[in-house]
Amino acid sequence: MSEHRRAPRLVVNAPAVVESIGQAAIQLHPNLARVFRRVESDRSSIGTKFPAVVRDLSTNGAFVSGAPLPLLARVAIKFDVKGVGTIDAVGWVLWQRMDDCELPGQGANTTLPKGFGVLFEAIPLETRAAIAALVGSIAHRG
Repeated sequence: MSEHRRAPRLVVNAPAVVESIGQAAIQLHPNLARVFRRVESDRSSIGTKFPAVVRDLSTNGAFVSGAPLPLLARVAIKFDVKGVGTIDAVGWVLWQRMDDCELPGQGANTTLPKGFGVLFEAIPLETRAAIAALVGSIAHRG
């Protein structure tokens, strides 16, 4: 399979805790409220908390294998990665794979697990830098 993602990925197998957290309400002046629009997070899963596994990681986001959350759910994710440490991130679910999927390949099939892709909204700068350094060191070895 060809790679079409913008950010290089690090393949990991990191147990994680995922929680759907929603987003804070904002109070706007009535004049601004009349003309202001923003993307709203999905509210149907707020409070849902479960174990999952982060399967790949970049400075921008991660693939989380587990029960798919609704699109645009806002989530908190906590997991450990060797060489980076504990990662505490907040992000948005931008895509889902509702079930495992088998793709034919040359010589062998590949099974993609169910789960969802998260775009990081908030992750400490030093954590992003550590992920970038780790991804870069692996890319140079390969």
